Amino acid sequence: MPQLTPEVKSRLTDTEGRFLLSLARRSLEAAVRREPRPAPPDVPSVLEARLGAFVSLHKQDVLRGCIGYVQATLPLYRTVMEAAEAAGLRDPRFPPVQPAELPDVEMEISVLSVFRAVRPDEIEIGAHGLLITQDRARGLLLPQVAVARQWDRGRFLEEACRKAGLPPDAWRRGAVIEGFTAEVFREGNPGDSG
Repeated sequence: MPQLTPEVKSRLTDTEGRFLLSLARRSLEAAVRREPRPAPPDVPSVLEARLGAFVSLHKQDVLRGCIGYVQATLPLYRTVMEAAEAAGLRDPRFPPVQPAELPDVEMEISVLSVFRAVRPDEIEIGAHGLLITQDRARGLLLPQVAVARQWDRGRFLEEACRKAGLPPDAWRRGAVIEGFTAEVFREGNPGDSG
């Protein structure tokens, strides 16, 4: 089984991360204001790669929406644009973001690595995210969630099971455990596109 290790060197530069944040911000604002989707400027070729990504919205450090795509079916820049729109308008846990809220919403993009089967003892809090699958049930938690909530490895596994709608001990009873890393880019200030 291939070992899952944190990535030492980022695949994307800070400039590319700021580019993605700017695209996500413009896409969110256009969607919330019911304007046409903005046309992306010249896209760096590395952002044409097909990678999964999540866009999380925070308002005063509280989650306001989070949508992502595990399957890499679109170029990364398109995935980020669509996830930003969906996080703002279609996360079923929250009402749609309103135009007046936009200056207070901070964006975070998590670009996902390849998923690999892992043993529970290989999971490193803060470095790895989890995808738990059993039958048709799937639950994903980003690496930063365990850190923010100060979970240990056992709690992280239990919460990923709960997110899938499974019993918290499903990870001990045959659920498939996959790990991944994420490159995270976050706006420095609300309304700042990089």
